[in-house]
Amino acid sequence: MDELPIIKTRRQGKNLTQSVLIPSERMVADALRAAPPGHLSDLAEIRRMLAAEHGADICCPVTMRRHLVRISQDGSAPFWRVVDPDRPFARRLTGGAEQIRDKLAAER
Repeated sequence: MDELPIIKTRRQGKNLTQSVLIPSERMVADALRAAPPGHLSDLAEIRRMLAAEHGADICCPVTMRRHLVRISQDGSAPFWRVVDPDRPFARRLTGGAEQIRDKLAAER
């Protein structure tokens, strides 16, 4: 791994804090490539795995979604492996739900 993770601390509740991984687009793309082809992987699980890998409590969901939109536009990684085509977020991605379904089916 040649890039340093960005980890920020934020308040959680009245007296607690948590560390938040701000993933780079490359980190997200590498995680997408590692997801099993032809199967819909759990995006929340990918976020947990990234956070644990970098020693953070959580991975920023907003940054993750922004990267997924950008990755869908440039086609640099298999985003369809983690986006449920039946969820509203699928409409924000290039090709929408139909492309996600087609790509998953093609990988099987």
